[in-house]
Amino acid sequence: MHLRAPAILCASRPHGETAAIARVLTRKYGMVAGYVAGGRGRGLRPVLIPGNAVAADIAARAASQLPFMKLELLQSRAPWMTEPLPAAAIQWATALTASCLPERNPYPAVHDALGPLLDAICHAPSAPGWAVALLRYETLLLREMGYGAAGGTDAQDWDATLAALEAQGRTIATRLLAERRGDVMAARALLMARLTRITGES
Repeated sequence: MHLRAPAILCASRPHGETAAIARVLTRKYGMVAGYVAGGRGRGLRPVLIPGNAVAADIAARAASQLPFMKLELLQSRAPWMTEPLPAAAIQWATALTASCLPERNPYPAVHDALGPLLDAICHAPSAPGWAVALLRYETLLLREMGYGAAGGTDAQDWDATLAALEAQGRTIATRLLAERRGDVMAARALLMARLTRITGES
């Protein structure tokens, strides 16, 4: 197996002393996990940031083998990872995607929606500019995984957006993440706390 494709980095965890296991979302091949040699080193740490756009070179001798993965940075989300609210939103969107998509099954609609969502989180002037996009992205994931969901709300109504996100969070917890919640829903709880704080400050 040898794949080369642009991808969105959705998750990375340490492996051994110096390496990492990365999970990237490609349009053609879906979610692919791979071994990144030196992934914990100074040169690759800035590349292995959730939400980064990368060029992925993935190779394995057998389909059942964890492939080796080389990553080249195309677009960095690092500048927004120091901002509490965008960082929480990026962490949630990528962690959810990495947790619920099966390996090597293409979901082009999910890939095509995640990139613009991350762009909106980074470049919209405030959370109301991307919160509805996040709600719709979650709805898309639910639908692609076989769960119907009534997404959408009035983009001008912040209280309705928060209420819809709260309700959809319960659906995600019991359906998409029923067997593997781990720290993923904790990331969403952090995001919702920061979004709710906006209401309290307004």
